[in-house]
Amino acid sequence: MERRRAARLAAVQALYQMDVAGKGVIEAMAEFETFWIGKEVDGVEMPQAEANFFRDVLGGVVREQRPIDRTVDAALADGWPLKRIETVLRSVLRAGAYELMFRKDVPPKAIINEYVAVTRAFYEGDEPGLANGVLDRIARDVRAEEMG
Repeated sequence: MERRRAARLAAVQALYQMDVAGKGVIEAMAEFETFWIGKEVDGVEMPQAEANFFRDVLGGVVREQRPIDRTVDAALADGWPLKRIETVLRSVLRAGAYELMFRKDVPPKAIINEYVAVTRAFYEGDEPGLANGVLDRIARDVRAEEMG
């Protein structure tokens, strides 16, 4: 579980880097695997991550971005489209939505809990609650049978 959480955290960070720096997925993947995952960065030891899971989430978000963005937009409150959401939180929501929509091997409640934990790594305010609410709405839509 720890290695998957680290993979999710790294995927969110890579998505953020891609969004703000305009990097491509291959460049971001190589950079994170070479210089970030399991390395010390600015005096902080980055956790070891499950590499294949990291690649799947990062590549999957890029490959499926259009349906992911439509799904996240539909789950957000009116007047708050995904493009208005802060970049890190947007990366969290995209990665979480990808798993909910395309990783049927992972239970939806586990996905939600993991991305709320990832959100807490970046925010102390209301953002973890927002991530929880949006991902829960998505899960109830795309995996209703598992959500009860």
